[in-house]
Amino acid sequence: MHMRIRTLAAPTLAAAGLLLAACSAPAEEAADEAAVEVNDPVVVTYDGGMYVLDGETLEVAKDIPLEGFNRLNPAGDDRHVLVSTSTGFRVLDAVGAELTDDEFAAPEPGHVVNHAGVTVLFSDGAGEVTVFDPQELGDGLPETQTYTTEHPHHGVAVQLANGELLVTHGDEETRTGIQVLDAERNEIARSEDCPGVHGESAAMDETVVVGCENGVLVYRDGAITKVASPDAYGRIGNTRGHEESPYILGDYKVDPEAELERPERVSIIDTETGELRLLDVGTSYSFRSLGRGPAGEGLLLGTDGALHVIDMASAAVVDSIPVVAAWEEPLEWQEARPNLFVRGDIAYVTEPASSKIFAVDLTTGEVAAEAELPNPANEMTGV
Repeated sequence: MHMRIRTLAAPTLAAAGLLLAACSAPAEEAADEAAVEVNDPVVVTYDGGMYVLDGETLEVAKDIPLEGFNRLNPAGDDRHVLVSTSTGFRVLDAVGAELTDDEFAAPEPGHVVNHAGVTVLFSDGAGEVTVFDPQELGDGLPETQTYTTEHPHHGVAVQLANGELLVTHGDEETRTGIQVLDAERNEIARSEDCPGVHGESAAMDETVVVGCENGVLVYRDGAITKVASPDAYGRIGNTRGHEESPYILGDYKVDPEAELERPERVSIIDTETGELRLLDVGTSYSFRSLGRGPAGEGLLLGTDGALHVIDMASAAVVDSIPVVAAWEEPLEWQEARPNLFVRGDIAYVTEPASSKIFAVDLTTGEVAAEAELPNPANEMTGV
């Protein structure tokens, strides 16, 4: 963290000196606060606010109070984070450690997707898609393009490099599939074969995968392909892709009646061949446990406390790095549990039980830094 402090000229009169003594402290504090620059910021929420952390030391650079259950999303540039509040997507200048007043208004703000140099927001309450260039953040809100789905629903959208827009469709009761629109927003492809459609990930060659309760849909080069689960109900709802890898890492659940299923298998989808393989990791995990490493390797934070490294081509665990104590996923999805955020060759892991956060160097398999936070972390992301 670098801080710039403004130096004040010395007064020449005693009266001026007394005046300066009376007001210099708050003035200097204001200058210091405005000049904060956080190194590789990581942002975590806690009950009542957010911490902006130095990405190397993990020290708290700023504590920002904010009531409510707030979610965090990368904005798509190297400076900002989007905070999902009760009224929309609010812009956080993470490098400057400042929660701005800029907000993309959205009832029930949902998924945020960064792909092909643009950021796409989805408002579940309005069914509205908002597209903007994240490089234009920082001086008010950027210009946006919008598209509204037929019905509001818990959905997601992603814009491809050629301007095509993939968007889910459904309503408040059911979600059934996806449609793809060209740059002029005319429909060019559609599939209804995706009950409970949820989430998206991008693989190499502009391939997009969305999860279903019976497998996934794969979109590439104008065509939608269904990859079916080996079980009649085999839900894949959370996935992680890598844009230089043909493989998608997903969760896998088989019990539609479970209050909370704690699976020990993950799904690996080969987007080139359409093959879906299941890997038994030997430990359960949560929806915040999935990640991808710098070379496209899969990462899974297990309830055994280890970060498991998966070779995606062979569908095998090739390393397990102990990080936190064993834990159990809570019944309520909003409750804090260990969280994984990966940036480059560093995997950040939170441990709410101890209020700690760890930075794991994926090149060495060692914990490079750790810190104890004033309050347990819940959500986590970074620039």
